[in-house]
Amino acid sequence: MFVNSASTFVADTLRGLVASTDDIAWHADPGFLTRREPLASGRVALLSGGGSGHEPMHAGFIGSGMLTAVCPGLVFTSPNALQVHEASKAINVGGGVLHIVKNYTGDVMNFRIARELLQEDGIEADFVLVDDDVATERTDGDGPGRRGTAATVVVEKICGAAAERGDSLPSITALGRRVAGGARSMAVALRPCTLPGSSEPSFDLPDGEIELGIGIHGERGTQRVPTMPAQEIVAALTQPVIDSLELERGDKVIAFVNGLGATHPMELHLLYGELAEFLSDKGIEVARPLVGSLVTALNMGGASITLVRVDDEMLELWDAPTDAPAWPNVTASGQSELGERAGFGPSFTPTENGSSRDRFVSGWVAAWVERVLAEEPALTDLDRRAGDGDFGTNMVAALEQLDLASIRETYSAQTIFEAVSEAYLGHAGGTSGALFGIWFRQFYRSLETVDLASITAAARGGLDSITEVGGASVGDNTMVDAIAPAVDALEAATDLVEGLRAAAQAGEAGAQSTQDMLARLGRASYVGDAARGVVDPGALVMAWFFSAASDCVVQ
Repeated sequence: MFVNSASTFVADTLRGLVASTDDIAWHADPGFLTRREPLASGRVALLSGGGSGHEPMHAGFIGSGMLTAVCPGLVFTSPNALQVHEASKAINVGGGVLHIVKNYTGDVMNFRIARELLQEDGIEADFVLVDDDVATERTDGDGPGRRGTAATVVVEKICGAAAERGDSLPSITALGRRVAGGARSMAVALRPCTLPGSSEPSFDLPDGEIELGIGIHGERGTQRVPTMPAQEIVAALTQPVIDSLELERGDKVIAFVNGLGATHPMELHLLYGELAEFLSDKGIEVARPLVGSLVTALNMGGASITLVRVDDEMLELWDAPTDAPAWPNVTASGQSELGERAGFGPSFTPTENGSSRDRFVSGWVAAWVERVLAEEPALTDLDRRAGDGDFGTNMVAALEQLDLASIRETYSAQTIFEAVSEAYLGHAGGTSGALFGIWFRQFYRSLETVDLASITAAARGGLDSITEVGGASVGDNTMVDAIAPAVDALEAATDLVEGLRAAAQAGEAGAQSTQDMLARLGRASYVGDAARGVVDPGALVMAWFFSAASDCVVQ
């Protein structure tokens, strides 16, 4: 993989994207892309986004007839709520803003928080949730549900055309939900991907085997089988899609064969030929074909198959023109200016001068931050074994923004926690960015004095916020498994030193208990039993948080 630095990989790629296109502008703080020319007054603006690594989705689909703006996260990590909020404000021209969101916990959570902020601003916003991956479909309704994958670009195209012709926000939202409701996908990997800066693939796949039901974030599949001919692979991917959609003879579909990043166009056309024959045998009409690598998983060798049930209105919108640079048959003039190198994310400006600095909180948070940064490789390895391997990177992306010298010597207790919260909300992205951000925001809001009652109230408020937004409870193999027992210990204590010591012990025990759990939420839930025996890294980091408090509290 071509890389200058793993830490600047996304920013470097965005620099090249903007330089090679006519109608895409980059807004570095807090980090989003828009069309250079604003929409006509009263039009609906379309915003999508997600973790980088899926290019050309989403950034390549900015243009007339498709998206107005995109919020890119770090690799395989959702954008944060501040990005989505600011991008939505920037593109709103009075018709409202539609968010097109893939069904991943971090994406859903951060876009939801952004819409709440937009509501406070008086800006109308709605969303379409894309959840097409039948590999994670469950009949019991438990878990996060189907992941959002390749059908996203179909929703973006059809909704974008509807917005271009001047439809209203309620109308486009209803249309997008109808498209998403009739879309299903399933994917296969012949070779896993490797993240920038990593020497290890996202999962181990022996020669002679393939993974059915993989995700687009480097996750393992739901079934590992011996290599088989392309014809059989197409059947294995397509039949579950047909079954989920309950397609029958005479139904019309868009049939999309998508490459995952390292699959040659010849292979994709081979797969499409098999798909067309498979559908023809079942009497299902291909109303429109689409073949190409539009929704990738970095350099994964593999492909996905998407079917979308369509009607005449959808086909009319599908055929409408767009100048989005990555949509088939669209090219750029190549006359764009090469911009300066730049990263993205907001900077933190302290709201207090630190005159009431508290040495205990300074030492506590600084020690915790230093430990998390030092343990990044171990955290990444844990997440690679149980999820998609981005947790350690997210921790570093947030915590390296902090000025540890100011935390130790200048900031007050509340300002310390405000800085940590802003670092997570503005730089980490993903589920962890949102959850850690709201956790520390409760400490910022509650810690007017540094005593047992205030710390306990802050921890309880943080736990309640996390469970409300994320939906997790004890036993779901998440950070809650460390936080909840620690909060119980604080609430049972009568002395600060005793309470923090008990909280540290309870948090550590809670984190270790996740080794034996089967994840119900988050990306670890997608790999099932493969995550057993692995401590949840989020729970571990929260256990360290309470341990640092216990170690630093004045006796």
